[in-house]
Amino acid sequence: MSGRLVVCPTPIGNLEDITLRVLAALREADVIAAEDTRHTRALLERYGVNAPLVSYHEHNEERRAAELVDRMRAGSVVALVSDAGMPLVSDPGYVLVRACVAAGLAVEVLPGPSAALTALVASGLPSDSWRFVGFLPRKKGDLRRAFSFGPEAGTLVAFESPRRVPASLEVLASVDPSRPVAVARELTKLHEEVVRGTAAELAERYAEEPPRGEVVLVVAPPAAAAPAADAGPPAEAVDAVARLVDAGAKPRVAAGVVAELTGGNANALYRAVAAKR
Repeated sequence: MSGRLVVCPTPIGNLEDITLRVLAALREADVIAAEDTRHTRALLERYGVNAPLVSYHEHNEERRAAELVDRMRAGSVVALVSDAGMPLVSDPGYVLVRACVAAGLAVEVLPGPSAALTALVASGLPSDSWRFVGFLPRKKGDLRRAFSFGPEAGTLVAFESPRRVPASLEVLASVDPSRPVAVARELTKLHEEVVRGTAAELAERYAEEPPRGEVVLVVAPPAAAAPAADAGPPAEAVDAVARLVDAGAKPRVAAGVVAELTGGNANALYRAVAAKR
């Protein structure tokens, strides 16, 4: 089979979450490019996979990508894995995929575990429209801007360092204390926990004791502003209809004429005039 890249998502915690297709791809690969070879070797040993490993991380991406592309051009099948979840999603891999596309090499992406998706579904927050922003910024000003989004932006999903969760929640609470939030930690692991509440409630909860383990923060969009109460048609238009009626016009005919001239609603004008009589 011609050389190609197979992107393989791996478990985000529970090793039993690996898929049969990923295992098959790892067994058939000529080489596995891993973010941390020691971490990946433990997974491979668990399932009896003996393919050779090479390191592929943020510090050697450019050089290693060129080497792997040469191997694929020569016919090798390369499997790409990160420490957990889908490669490229806040993990190394983009440089290699881009290089493969530029070289005309096939790129196959297998489905599998994703901390972002798992947290979104577990949060109980709106999932019809959402966006993943990777790791949250550290500066308060940048954080405030990240959290200052409107209803149209959908739910925000982000990775966050557990020690920074209190500070991030404090900023969010200052932007909108009533905003629904979920802190999902250690997903699929023994101590998995999803804590839900408002920004103010969770900021208070974690102020003195940050959560432990890997954290995904899910932030609901702000509630859409309630539509303004119907103030009714303009007083001038209502008065015009009333004067026409006083002059002998039928109320519905008068309302229709004024509505056509002003771009208003004939039924609303008719009701407004009827209410005054």
